[in-house]
Amino acid sequence: MMNPTREILDFLLSAPTPQQVIALQASESAQERIRYLLDGNRASTLTDGERAELDSYLQLDHFVRQLKIRAREKLAEPA
Repeated sequence: MMNPTREILDFLLSAPTPQQVIALQASESAQERIRYLLDGNRASTLTDGERAELDSYLQLDHFVRQLKIRAREKLAEPA
């Protein structure tokens, strides 16, 4: 399983266009892991390590959302 943080870093190192940033999605394996952690969080069955992992993914999600907002702003700027 690929680490979602590493996926984002590798993506950013590829010098993506604003359109590619907007289209960015987590890999299927990352989405699966996040779903597992969210389910465990709802059921209150996460270990401390899993809770910390979920928190880091939520922070990463926030960063990506901000990145996408900025990419949309960039595209909307006059040429």
